[in-house]
Amino acid sequence: MRRGLGKYAVSAALCAMSFVGHAQAQDDARDDNQLTIAVGAAAIPSYDGSDDTVVTPGAIVRGKVSGHSFFSRGTSLYFNLIKDKPSSSGLDVGFGPLTTVRLTRTRSVKDSQVKALGKLDPSVEIGGWGEIGKTGLFSGKYDSLSFRLTYAHDIAGAHDSYFIKPSLEYGTPITETTFFGVSLSADYVGKGFGRYYYDVTLAESQKSGLGVYGAAGKKAGFAKLNVGIVGAKSLSGDLRKGWAVFALGGYGRLLGRYAASPLVKDAGSRNQWLGGLGVAYSF
Repeated sequence: MRRGLGKYAVSAALCAMSFVGHAQAQDDARDDNQLTIAVGAAAIPSYDGSDDTVVTPGAIVRGKVSGHSFFSRGTSLYFNLIKDKPSSSGLDVGFGPLTTVRLTRTRSVKDSQVKALGKLDPSVEIGGWGEIGKTGLFSGKYDSLSFRLTYAHDIAGAHDSYFIKPSLEYGTPITETTFFGVSLSADYVGKGFGRYYYDVTLAESQKSGLGVYGAAGKKAGFAKLNVGIVGAKSLSGDLRKGWAVFALGGYGRLLGRYAASPLVKDAGSRNQWLGGLGVAYSF
């Protein structure tokens, strides 16, 4: 039986909303068909590295069809090729394909210098993920610890590179109607990703007034560390079904040559905060 949480702008914040969806669903491996829908609003950075905040709506889904689970994380959709089965050991393994649309700086941003750089094209990424989890660690049989690794590569010709995220997540019911979760993750990006989102060419420097910068795209590396927390409260008396409300918070810190980019160091901040509220319903 799987009891866990999942996590996080529109990508970071909404993934955190999906963290709640996983907590609330309280997946029972004997139920082959399930669905949880969550909607809410989050305050997130205007772009990754911005010190301006925007409020954005979002929605997530999580469910199971014929024993195969699926879930969204921000603008990503995951499908589990391994059918859920009851496990006496509490171990749970999953893997499957994923697809995502990255919308960073595809819309207007607040900062005038970054705005002068122009809008970016969205990236369409496909890849895969794998996860191993264990239930019943510290607080009875319902808490859950899981490790997940995801990989996605752009196929739309935007950054034409890849993105890897290892993440560790822990969730536990506090009472029959409340749930708490915490997550840690890191963003590892390819050269093209760093170049597309953090470097500044001479032409872009002349347009925006930002300094020329080319270090982010020289080699792959860890770009960001993230931590998130989330709490959910059932309004129906059972987190596995009916209505629930949730609140979330998160902090991300840009690293090294990505934090040294003029888009971050001069026009933004390496410290990235988010928070959100929402409501979910499980069928």
